[in-house]
Amino acid sequence: MTSDTGQTPETHASKPGDARPIQSGLSADLQGQIIAPGDKSISHRSLIFGAMAHGTTTIHGLLEGADIISTLGAMQAFGAVIHKNPDGNWQVEGVGAKGFTTPDTVVDCGNAGTGVRLIMGAAAGYNLRATFTGDASLSSRPMARVLDPLSDMGVTYSATNGDRLPVEITSGGALTSIDYTPPHASAQVKSCLLLAGVNTDGLTIIRESKLTRDHTENMLEAFGVKVDRHTVGDGQVVKLRGPAALHGTHITVPGDPSSAAFPIVAALITPGSDIVIKNVMMNATRTGLFETLIEMGGFLRADNFKKSGGEMIADIHVKHSALNGITVPTSRAPSMIDEYPILAVAAAFAKGTTVMNGIGELRVKESDRIAATAALLRRNGVNVTERDDGMSVSFSASQSGTISGGGHVITHHDHRIAMSALVLGLRAETPISIDDGAMIATSFPTFFEMMSGLGANIGTNIDTPSAK
Repeated sequence: MTSDTGQTPETHASKPGDARPIQSGLSADLQGQIIAPGDKSISHRSLIFGAMAHGTTTIHGLLEGADIISTLGAMQAFGAVIHKNPDGNWQVEGVGAKGFTTPDTVVDCGNAGTGVRLIMGAAAGYNLRATFTGDASLSSRPMARVLDPLSDMGVTYSATNGDRLPVEITSGGALTSIDYTPPHASAQVKSCLLLAGVNTDGLTIIRESKLTRDHTENMLEAFGVKVDRHTVGDGQVVKLRGPAALHGTHITVPGDPSSAAFPIVAALITPGSDIVIKNVMMNATRTGLFETLIEMGGFLRADNFKKSGGEMIADIHVKHSALNGITVPTSRAPSMIDEYPILAVAAAFAKGTTVMNGIGELRVKESDRIAATAALLRRNGVNVTERDDGMSVSFSASQSGTISGGGHVITHHDHRIAMSALVLGLRAETPISIDDGAMIATSFPTFFEMMSGLGANIGTNIDTPSAK
C-alpha cells in the first residue's frame, strides 16, 4: 500500500523472520525506559474520522502497524487523500460534503477487526457499494453483530457463510436512525452505528448494559460533533443527532495500554526488574488490567499525568512483584478484554488461583483466545482450567520462580497469543518457541526491539537459560 506521494508506509515488520523459529528464554532483570507505541484504537479512528471530515486532519504518533496501514488503504479507496509529511506526521484530506464513493477494488482490511467494523459503519452513511475482505483470521470472525443493525438502518448486504467476510454492502445513503441495545458489550458495534448515524437523518441511540471504550464519543467531539451520553446503572446511553459534519483537526495519538501490558507483565514476573513505560493512555475504559495487577500485588505507579488528543496519559513505573491470585470482577471485562491472555501469563506466577469469568467474547477474537491461551500455558507446564466463558490459572512456578517451558506454541495468527507466549518464555527453564511472529506487526511493530532493549531474551538466536 502506498500513499498518494508514492511513499510506502513503514510497517516495521518484526526483525525475526519466518525462516527461523522465534523463541524466548530465561532472562535477567529488565531495566530501562520505553515509549509505548501509538494506540491502535485511536489510530484507526483518527484515519476514519479524518477521511470523513471537511478539511485537513493531521495525526501525530500514528501507529504504523499492519492493521492501521490496512485502514489507511481503505480510506484512500473511499476517496480520502492521505500522505506522510517529512516531519513524520500524517495528513488526511477528508472527503467532506462529497462523501465516500464506491471503491474501484475490493477493500482489504487485512487482520483489522476494529478497522473493518468501523469502516462498514462509516461507509453505510453514503450512497455506495463496497466489498470488504480480510486475511484468514479476520474472515473467520462474525460480522452479524454490525451487519444486522446496519440492515435495520437500511443497508443491504451479502456475506460468506452467513456473516463472514467477504461481505458486500450496498447503501443508498438515506438510512433510518436506530435505537439499539447491543446484546454484547462491544465498542466496535457502538462505534459502527454512531459512524453510520453521522450521516443519518434523526437520532441514533445506543444503549449499553456495560460501559465500553468511549474513544469514538471522545473523538467525535474533537471533530466537532455533539454526542450526548449519560450513565444508566453499569452502562450508558449514547445519542447522536444526524446528519452531523465532522471538521478536520489535529490528533496526537497516545500510547496503547494494550501494548504496554506486555512489558508491564514481563517486568512484574522477572526478578530485579525496574522499568518505566512512557506516554500510556489512562482512559478508564482501558485500564482494567492495571487495576487487576495492582490488586494482585503488582507495583504499578502512574506519574506525570497530562492530556493528549482528548485522552489522559501517564508514565507507568513497574517493578518485579510478588503476585497473588484473585477473582477478576466480570464487570471489568470490557475494560481489559484484549489483555486476558497476558493476564493469564502473570497468573502463572501468582500464589493461589486467578479466576477469570465472563469473557466468552474472547472466543471470537483473532483466534479463540480462551482455548489458545489455555493451550499455550499447558504446553509449558502451567496449570489451567478452561471453561466456556473463562479460565482459571493456578500458581505454577518453582522455588526459583520459573516454569518448565519448552513448549512450541501455535499462535493461530493471533498477535496477542504470540506476544503472551514470548513473555512467558522469559521465566521458562527451557525456551518457549512460537510458530509465527510476523503478525505481531499488526499491533506492536517495535515489540522485538523494545523488549530486547529492556534486556528480554527474545529473538531467533537467543541465549540459553544456562547463560543467564
